[in-house]
Amino acid sequence: MSMPSGTELLLIFGIVILLFGAKKIPDLAKGIGQGIRNFKKEMKEEDAPATTASAPEAPKQVEPSTTASVEAPKDQVKQA
Repeated sequence: MSMPSGTELLLIFGIVILLFGAKKIPDLAKGIGQGIRNFKKEMKEEDAPATTASAPEAPKQVEPSTTASVEAPKDQVKQA
């Protein structure tokens, strides 16, 4: 499959203008650019933690404590 020729590109561009209108094309291009920029940013952020988190953290020890029963306030208790 080869690249479209000049005439074919003009035809495609004309169809796009007819479908979206001349005023919408800059908005569409801006939206596509922002989408690509956000995608690249997320890909970089996803790769960064994988390289910095090479050493696992030691597990935290929980101190034993006594548990006490907690009662709801009397005004919030529903009576059946």
